[in-house]
Amino acid sequence: MAVLNKIRQRSLFLILIIALALFSFVLADLFKNSDALTSKSQNIVATINGKDITREDFLQKVEIAQKRAGASATNTQVMNSVWEQEVRQAVMETQYEALGISIEKDQMRDLLKTAMATNPEFLNEAGMFDENKLNEFIANLKELSPQPGFIGGQPLTFADWVNYEKQLANNALNQNYFNLVKAGLTGTLAEGAIEHKLQGDKVDIKYVQVPFSSVADSTIKVSKSDISEYIKKHKKQFEVEASRDIRYVEFKEAATIEDENAIKEELTKLLNDREEYSEGLKANETIAGFSKTEDNERFVNSNSDIKFDSRFVFKSSLPTSVADSIFNLNEGEIYGPYKDNGYFKVSKVAAVKQIPDSAKVRHILIPFLGAQSAAPDVTQSEAQAKATADSLLTVLKSNKSKFGDFVKEYSSDQGSIQNEGRYDWHPYNTMVPEFNDFEFEGKVGDLGVVKTIFGYHIIEIEGQKNKKRAVQVATIARKIEPSEATISKVFRDAANFERKAAENDFQEIATENKFTVRPVNGIKALDENIPGVGNQRPIVRWTFEEGVEVGAIKRFNVTDGYVIAQLVAKHKEGLQSVEDASAIAIPAIRKEKKAKIIRDRITVNTLEDLAAAENTTVRTASAVTMKSPTLAGAGREPIIVGAAFGLNEGETSQLIDGANGVYMIQVTKVTPAVELDNYQTYANQVEAQKVSVVTAKLYTALKEAAAIEDNRAKTQIQ
Repeated sequence: MAVLNKIRQRSLFLILIIALALFSFVLADLFKNSDALTSKSQNIVATINGKDITREDFLQKVEIAQKRAGASATNTQVMNSVWEQEVRQAVMETQYEALGISIEKDQMRDLLKTAMATNPEFLNEAGMFDENKLNEFIANLKELSPQPGFIGGQPLTFADWVNYEKQLANNALNQNYFNLVKAGLTGTLAEGAIEHKLQGDKVDIKYVQVPFSSVADSTIKVSKSDISEYIKKHKKQFEVEASRDIRYVEFKEAATIEDENAIKEELTKLLNDREEYSEGLKANETIAGFSKTEDNERFVNSNSDIKFDSRFVFKSSLPTSVADSIFNLNEGEIYGPYKDNGYFKVSKVAAVKQIPDSAKVRHILIPFLGAQSAAPDVTQSEAQAKATADSLLTVLKSNKSKFGDFVKEYSSDQGSIQNEGRYDWHPYNTMVPEFNDFEFEGKVGDLGVVKTIFGYHIIEIEGQKNKKRAVQVATIARKIEPSEATISKVFRDAANFERKAAENDFQEIATENKFTVRPVNGIKALDENIPGVGNQRPIVRWTFEEGVEVGAIKRFNVTDGYVIAQLVAKHKEGLQSVEDASAIAIPAIRKEKKAKIIRDRITVNTLEDLAAAENTTVRTASAVTMKSPTLAGAGREPIIVGAAFGLNEGETSQLIDGANGVYMIQVTKVTPAVELDNYQTYANQVEAQKVSVVTAKLYTALKEAAAIEDNRAKTQIQ
């Protein structure tokens, strides 16, 4: 009982102890996971000028952009593109809000009117834009939502339309902002007078150049401390993102000579007859080989990685390296095996005929529901389209003069309607197979109906030219690829190297086994390409993962094989290291040291004495201007030209360090620009230059000044 009384007396003390213990537990967990204290939520991709971009919203926009881009862009490329759009939007919105500019309803109406002014769907009978039609279209889209409507034959949802309006408004805001900035830019008459002087003031000079090349690079020693000091003086030049260096060995699953010989042997066996047991006959039967078979299509399709192509071809369409060998074969003769475009092939001339090399036709295309490229308003079934085509053909057979009218009324081929359905002279195999066969295997004047993937065509052959030999080639092709034994060996080699390299020196193990080590330096967190193996985001992500230390090794599956990669170095965001900066810093430091050596060894005060001392000549440059600071014989030297304009006529300078050497100059003539009554023309030039700079550099300047927190790598969106 006494113990319980003591506990009750000290209950407040105990509560405080327990609370502190719990708090310390929470703090320990927070410090262990420092991101909880220092990072934004994993759902925030970026914060730009205080505006958050959420992961969900960002990825939704990426998905839409990826669908639009299709296979033409990688996922990372699309993400980076959307990122730049989002950054620009956020940066510019900050400016719009600060200035209080926006797009109001009446302005939006004007923007839509301008954008849709020539769209035929919103024009009245007089050919004028009808705002009521546009309003009706938008109302119908909203009513249909989320199902799409159509504009110009293309599907469009209400959400798509809202995004389109936002884009129009944003473009207009951007234009308004830039116009406001440009409106504040003027070229004053005083600035015009200065511009006139920059262009018109001229000096003639004599000079002696002692080039930096007169001091050998080998005599200049550049220390690490020199480089470090140079980096500190030029911080802007050496600022870098966080990056990683790796090295890797690739183990490629490629066919060996033995694999290739085995493929060629299999192809060769197919040429001759062979005996096979027949379950039906309960006895062996002779199977005709490729050289004797009469059903070339079946034989090729049963034995080839590439299906039989029934088209006839001219010599120019055959692989260049074997064109003569195949084209000159007689019908039934075989050439091969030969290597072509990643395959071993044997080719047989299955048939020979004379075919025109070009034709001229006109046609009417009657599409049906489900045909390729059929417009949304097509409602005819295949049978109905066939009936329409047949009825038109019947009329045309008795009266071809109606062809042009029928094209305008019935044909859906927009590419030929303006030319009365005509496709002028075009080569063999230009059109889809059925169309091609009709126009090249028929004769001039033939008129008929042909079905293709696009619908039913009523075709008239108007001309054919240059009949010549064409061949139908039956080709058995086998892809050149590694055997199972080769694939297994590559896997064993990769696994063994990975194991040994983890226990020993990566480079030494590679050298012992004659594997090529490829270094890749300066990989950024959002890169995707690894030189030599292409798009490899998994490798890039791995190098930036928390817990992956320098020296770590990992195996990655890549196209046709494996990569064993080692993390070689981590570079923090900030200034480049001395080693990384040396390529840029050393030449600049050498130049500075050479300039000092040259100046220290020169004791003369005249051009002639300097030329004699340095075994060179006194050169001249005439009509030099500040606007074009170039010296004849020495190149671009803005510092030297600027110094020349600071001297009086006849005055000689001290030694001056230039871009390409150390100089001494003397002004021999000063020609001032002609005084003008009015400098407005030059003031206009100044204004145009300012406007040009705004157009090119305003957004870049705003972006550099913006507070941008990029969390893409941390939120694992890539």
